[in-house]
Amino acid sequence: MTIKEKIVTSISYLLHSEKRELINFAGKLKSKVGLEIGGPSHSFSIRSYFPVYLFAKRIDGVNFSNSTIWEGNIAEGENFNYYKGKRGFQYIAEATDLSKIENNKYDFLLSCHSLEHTANTLKALGEWNRVLKNNGYLILVLPDKNFTFDEYRPVTAFEHLKADFDNNTDEADETHFDEVISLHNIEKDAGVKTKDELIKRTRANYENRCVHHHVFDFELIKRMLHYAGFSIEIQQWVSPFNLVTVAKKNN
Repeated sequence: MTIKEKIVTSISYLLHSEKRELINFAGKLKSKVGLEIGGPSHSFSIRSYFPVYLFAKRIDGVNFSNSTIWEGNIAEGENFNYYKGKRGFQYIAEATDLSKIENNKYDFLLSCHSLEHTANTLKALGEWNRVLKNNGYLILVLPDKNFTFDEYRPVTAFEHLKADFDNNTDEADETHFDEVISLHNIEKDAGVKTKDELIKRTRANYENRCVHHHVFDFELIKRMLHYAGFSIEIQQWVSPFNLVTVAKKNN
């Protein structure tokens, strides 16, 4: 960490009491190696509430395609440029299939606003657990529906997540498309301006992965992480619409 980054982080810590627990936890990841699903994300950068990028020794990345709406064109290899002067290995893989990665490889795993785009939540969490070392950490950020375009949708039932897992639901799943189209608050979505645009984008989800298959709250997050073999350490709401959870892999 540079002197400038230390100063900025220290000032942020002093001025924003709501950031202190997460900044302290980020410091515990000093010299650790992690994996990020769907990144990079500003939420883990300097001036954020959770500046993991400043402390970690190295972070590799996973994205589902060589071309995404969020990252543009990317290639597998030493191309995960997650922070200035820092680079890790970029995997091209589904969040639910990390078979390219061996068991117990990473000290921590990051996921910011990506799990909601995955059709089979528990399958993804099972893979994330597998690639973590014993007592490794999962840092999970999901959207609070009350402040996003999902505000009119119900929180997904855990039983639905379990059924998706049991049925080995894949990313071509369209189960929630009608609900998304009928209950989506377009006024809070910068990506579409009309319902016709929303319908077109939703129907092409396998290519663009814009759909939020599931809607979460802290209680559902606790239940699904417990099922997937994690213990909750921190849960904190962070402005403007972030449900932040830190969980430890059980031995």
